[in-house]
Amino acid sequence: MPQIPITYLEIPSTDVAASKQFYGQLFGWTFEDWGPEYAAFSDSGLAGGFNAAPEQRTKAILPVLDTDDLEATEKRVIAAGGTITLPIFSFPGGRRFHFTDPSGQELAVMQAE
Repeated sequence: MPQIPITYLEIPSTDVAASKQFYGQLFGWTFEDWGPEYAAFSDSGLAGGFNAAPEQRTKAILPVLDTDDLEATEKRVIAAGGTITLPIFSFPGGRRFHFTDPSGQELAVMQAE
């Protein structure tokens, strides 16, 4: 079975500029904007981003796992009892999907381009 590590944390945001201001001032994180609804952060120990896109924004912090075979991983999630909450979609840098585990916790799996 392939290892699928957590490589990214996505923090939901209703205002990316305010999130950047808060976390930058508080922790010294740096940012790269990917449009008005998304900014990646670094200098935090683990890469991550702020997502304000209503159709993709989650209710809680979203752990993002990395895989080399997105479709196979999606099948494994379903076979293990997970529920797909956001089917595979493209984003700058790759593709991903979201799912919930049996306890209702939401996670995402991505495959880089």
